[in-house]
Amino acid sequence: MDRASPLRNLTDPHRTSPKGTTMAGNDLGSLLGGLLGGGQQGAGSGGAANILGALISALGNRNGAAGGSPLGGLVDMLTKSGLADHAQSWIGTGANQPVSGVQIAEAVPEATLQKVAQDAGVTPQQAADQIAQVLPQTVDKLTPDGAVPPAGQSIEDLIRQQQL
Repeated sequence: MDRASPLRNLTDPHRTSPKGTTMAGNDLGSLLGGLLGGGQQGAGSGGAANILGALISALGNRNGAAGGSPLGGLVDMLTKSGLADHAQSWIGTGANQPVSGVQIAEAVPEATLQKVAQDAGVTPQQAADQIAQVLPQTVDKLTPDGAVPPAGQSIEDLIRQQQL
């Protein structure tokens, strides 16, 4: 794995999964959807998981040179945007504080949110609203021990561990 970009393996169209299929950008969204219960939560959550997957991939590609974990980068971005208490509630073992689409839109770089929304065929605000719906539960499930996983651990690995 390339230490400079932990998510490169998820977004590299030439990478093959253990089953021999090509991993593409939507694969992270599919994995997140499975982590969140997939079809049990309806079609809307699947789209939200795909949008969140695209956001995490975009942030990982943008911040990959830092060498940190993609989840840590996401939490750092939220913390710097004034959502530290929210993010810590999702990581911790207590109740998850909700977040609004407006707060997500303010926290995510505008160009990144526009790209994610465009790729999903929705407006940036719709993308932010959908991310806000699934982000607390996603971070909560990816941090079952109450801590952000160490640098170098991919989101794909975290999801696979949680689904065992």
